[in-house]
Amino acid sequence: QVQLVESGGGLVQAGGSLRLSCAASGRTFRSDAMGWFRQAPGKEREFVAAITWSHGTYYADSVKGRFTISRDNAKNTVYLQMNSLKPEDTAVYYCAAAQIWGPALAKPDKYDYWGQGTQVTVSS
Repeated sequence: QVQLVESGGGLVQAGGSLRLSCAASGRTFRSDAMGWFRQAPGKEREFVAAITWSHGTYYADSVKGRFTISRDNAKNTVYLQMNSLKPEDTAVYYCAAAQIWGPALAKPDKYDYWGQGTQVTVSS
């Protein structure tokens, strides 16, 4: 059974940092792109960052320069380092996986597997 499990969320003050992890199991994901999305209350799920199987990285403009996505294929894990957090970063963060590339990386409906989400709350 394929599973993605996020961890590392929590409450942090504005300007602080958090590191999210997404551990995949059930099969190897080294050939998949891995993405991070987030959803705030009353809003649609939005793209945050993605990393391709070849370690190419892509970011939403709102997080560029503050967030860093990385992956460790040996551990079947993808990470999201979040620095200089702002209250508007508050959301449930989800990781996702699919064998996709290009513009599809930013589209949640193109992903095949999803985690259950982890809450990130940034206080002002």
